[in-house]
Amino acid sequence: MECRLGCGACCIAPSITSAIPGMPSGKPAGIRCIQLNDDNLCKLFGKPERPAVCHHFKACPDLCGKTSKQALENITELESMT
Repeated sequence: MECRLGCGACCIAPSITSAIPGMPSGKPAGIRCIQLNDDNLCKLFGKPERPAVCHHFKACPDLCGKTSKQALENITELESMT
C-alpha cells in the first residue's frame, strides 16, 4: 500500500522518542510533528535528517484503513495500548 497523500496520521498520532529537527526531544502522541506542512506532507521526506522510525514506517491497509480518519483512530488506539 502506498501512503495516502496528505493523511499525516503517522506524523500526529504516535509518540516519537528520537530527535526530529525542530523537536530535539521527539514528539508526544497526538501532537503534530513540526515537520508536517499545512498539506500534511513531511518536509523531511527523502532527506537524511528524517528520523529512522519515520523512514521505516510502512503503510498497510490494516493500520491505515480506508480513510485518513481511520488511520488516525487506528494509530491512536495502538499508541494507547503501548
